[in-house]
Amino acid sequence: MSSTGFDIRRIGGRIGAEILGVDISGELDPTITAEINAALLEHKALFFRDQELDDAAQIRFASLFGELTTAHPTVPSVDGRPNILPVDGDEGIRANQWHTDVTFVRTPPKASTLRSLVVPPYGGNTLIANSAAAYRDLPDALRELTDRLWAVHTNAYDYAEPKSEKAAEHRRQFVSTKYRTEHPVVRVHPETGERGLFIGGFAQSLVGLSPSESRDILRILQAYVTRPENVVRWTWAPGDLVLFDNRITQHYAPDDYGDLPRLLHRVTVAGDVPVGIDGTASRIVEGDEAAHYTPSAA
Repeated sequence: MSSTGFDIRRIGGRIGAEILGVDISGELDPTITAEINAALLEHKALFFRDQELDDAAQIRFASLFGELTTAHPTVPSVDGRPNILPVDGDEGIRANQWHTDVTFVRTPPKASTLRSLVVPPYGGNTLIANSAAAYRDLPDALRELTDRLWAVHTNAYDYAEPKSEKAAEHRRQFVSTKYRTEHPVVRVHPETGERGLFIGGFAQSLVGLSPSESRDILRILQAYVTRPENVVRWTWAPGDLVLFDNRITQHYAPDDYGDLPRLLHRVTVAGDVPVGIDGTASRIVEGDEAAHYTPSAA
């Protein structure tokens, strides 16, 4: 029980907690917001069941944690809601690979909120992984190497062939502006000082290494992120909201619900420029600052 009266119930050994006894649909006392933020820093992903939220309430809740981004650097928002990205399985938006949101720009989001509108009767879960625990799991020799590595993140690479014209159109929108950014493979969390593996699906190569060397090393590191003990799995119900720290997690939505409908709305909080353990900040290789997406870009 927190000092403000709501429960924080851990649901994973290394990541994830459910918040019970707080209604996030209205105005929240600043002390409650501060405790939720502290829980987010500790547990990396927070889950809220049975919330009566509409788009405006989701936007209001997300804005408690900082300035909001627009929906996406390249993909259109929900009509009339420039801060909301529709995550619609019917539109071919099935993020069935491990990733951290929008790491191909210099200032990826600080945090993401996902709210369920339509959920399938089976499948369609969301998995979230703790990249700080993954870093701590590394053997010393591998950690020493990883501390020095930088990765190139991009939204334009060899994707699998789209399964429908809707999916193909979404892919064309997604890569309509090409971004390439170099980020440290080990990112220092700006609030906690924790070190985490900052890689995922948009990390396509390692600076100074060949494509085959990059793939092999990234595959090894990614295997630590997605170890079962570092992952929490959330089974959606209508009205749920998930809040996760995008600076120190990855997530994955398995494409295991066939042709059934699944619709979430995503609102993200603008983030800062990632910094490595030597204090060096991320740098743009191709594209721009994406200021239309990250208004707080540092």
